[in-house]
Amino acid sequence: MKKRYRIKKENEFQQVFHHGKSIANRQIVIYTYNKPNQEHFRVGLSVGKKIGNAVKRNQIKRYLRQAIHELEPAIQSDLDFLVIARKDIENKDFHQIKKSLIHVMSLAKVIDKQTLNKIL
Repeated sequence: MKKRYRIKKENEFQQVFHHGKSIANRQIVIYTYNKPNQEHFRVGLSVGKKIGNAVKRNQIKRYLRQAIHELEPAIQSDLDFLVIARKDIENKDFHQIKKSLIHVMSLAKVIDKQTLNKIL
């Protein structure tokens, strides 16, 4: 995922966190914040220290980034969103994490289902 697609600054994280809407399932929480006239979506990832050691947390972040990269054509472009991993994600493999991410993104109406069906 390209750097311009990432939310890195603390104040941008806080804006999405405090003013966005949240949707969750057992493994992932997503906060979405509409930003009209934005060229492409931006995403911030958070995996807390309660989840495994540093190696496991980094692996989960890599899985989430790869899943978002694969779903990129279906994601709305006028959004900033945060993906926050929950403790239950710790023992999941890539395909389970991707499936969970698709589920919560569908609930949050972040992805277009017709485009999603074409890429899957």
